[in-house]
Parts: sequence; structure tokens; C-alpha cells
Amino acid sequence: MAVRRWRKLAILHKLEATYGEDAAPLAANALIGSNVTFTPMEGQEVSRDLLLPWMGNQGVILAGIYGRLEFDIEIAGAGAAGTVPKYGSILRSAGMSETVTAATSVEYEIIEEAVESGSTYFVMDKVQHVLLGGQTNIAPNFTPLGIPRYRVTHLGLFGTITDIGAMPAVSQAGWITPLTVSKANTTMSLHGWSSIAESLALDLGNVLTPRFLIGDERILISDRNSTGTAVVEAKSLAEINWFERALERTRGALSIVHGTTPGNIVEITAPAVEIGRPTQGQTNGIVNYSLPLSLCPVNGLDEMKITIR
Repeated sequence: MAVRRWRKLAILHKLEATYGEDAAPLAANALIGSNVTFTPMEGQEVSRDLLLPWMGNQGVILAGIYGRLEFDIEIAGAGAAGTVPKYGSILRSAGMSETVTAATSVEYEIIEEAVESGSTYFVMDKVQHVLLGGQTNIAPNFTPLGIPRYRVTHLGLFGTITDIGAMPAVSQAGWITPLTVSKANTTMSLHGWSSIAESLALDLGNVLTPRFLIGDERILISDRNSTGTAVVEAKSLAEINWFERALERTRGALSIVHGTTPGNIVEITAPAVEIGRPTQGQTNGIVNYSLPLSLCPVNGLDEMKITIR
């Protein structure tokens, strides 16, 4: 019997018309990811605790079973301004709307009502795991000299597990080669300061909650707390005083724009960011500050926005 190889993986994801009903994603719905962690069965083990005249393990009953899939997706454009990126469906299952302006941009903004769900097929060398009613959290990360990525956490109701005859015919067509994070490719502004930064890590902060009730079973986004961390080069207080801003709970805008050519530009903005308690460190003997970020809404549902253009 042939061995199964870890590297032979495919993720297919398609939005559902009705929650929890299999949308039957195809190879054309593939997500090209990396750094995959898959837990096929999470949930509870219920002990029976029977009264018997002997000791010993009585076994358990599995309950509330769901799957967890975590992976990275490269942050890049769609090839042409106003074109939906290949990873658009995963952003929509993270509680974001999709607004297309032809030949200009695609905008993803937070929603709380009518959040879409997705069917996911995770195929590992011809064994297919189906997750239904999936919901998602995303965490964008930008580090110089590296490829920027969304860290995706996806939970779905436990579906079927089956052998399939062949791996899906996944194509990389439409997936744009990413740019590394650099001075030439990336600009960042925090509280109006044109930032010199060692890294920026953001987290939409969706709380993914499995709910198994009489009459309903689903994964839902039960809360959201958007946060981040920026590691910036330390400057004089006259240039930017992070301690004062932290003490006074000053709110300011954040913007990071990655890419310079239309069709491969990704911008993430947050209008009202509070700075937490700065901690001081160093890299290569140069002083830096690690700044905790709280991404706050201004008018509700606007604490983070992603624009592909």
C-alpha cells in the first residue's frame, strides 16, 4: 500500500448559498496557502461515569465535533485593478463585505449581519476532509525582507472524510506573485508619522465559536477585538512621543500600502488606533519600540478595511 505524503495538499473553498449546505468547491476555488496546520476533529469527550462493581476506563462519547484549519495566504493583488483576488472568499467568510469598483478597486469592510459561510475541502494526498459552515479570522503580517501574509484561522462543522481517486487539478492561474516588504514596495503611516518599522502584525480578532444546540449547530463569529503590534525605530520625543500618546489614549490613523503597480497593490487602513504601553528593545544595536495597537471603530464596523487595487 502506498504511503501518503504531507506535501501533497489542496484547499478548496467556496461560499455557501445556505449555511452548512455543501457548496461543492472545485479546483477553480482553490486557495494557495502555506504553513498549514490541520486538526480534523476538535470538540468534547463526554464521560459516561457508570456505576459498576469494577474500576477501569469506560471510554467516552465524542460530541460537538468540528475541524480547525490554519494556514498562510500571501498578501498580493489580483492582477488588475477592480478584480477580485483569488482569496476574496476567505475574507468574506471572515465577516467582511466585498465591494467591486470596476477598473479601480475591491474593498473589504467589516459586517456583522448576514456574514457568509464557506464549504472547505482539505485534501491531503487523496484523502478529502469536508468542513461546512466555516467561519474565519485573518491576521495580516508585514516583515521587511519577507513575503507579507494573512494568517488564516478557519473553523468548520465536521463533514465527511473520504478517499478520492486523484488530487484536484489546482492551478496557480490568477494568483499574483507577491512583493517582499521593503522601502521600495511598502509605505506605512501611524498617527501621521511616516513610519520606519521593523514589522507590523495585525489581527482582525474574530472570536470563532462552535455552538451545538438543540435545533441548530453552527460556527459563528461571536465577538471581535481588532489588535496589532508595530515594532518601530525609536526617534526623539520631539519627532514622535509614543509615551505621551499612550498615556493620553490618543487615537490616530494607521495605513500600510504594499505594492506600487495597479493590480498588485494592497492597502490596509484603520482610522482610530490607540497605542498601548511601549516596550523598548534593540535590533543590531539600534533602539526600537514595540507598540501594542488597539484598532477602535469610529462609527462602528470600520476599525479595519482592506483595499485591493
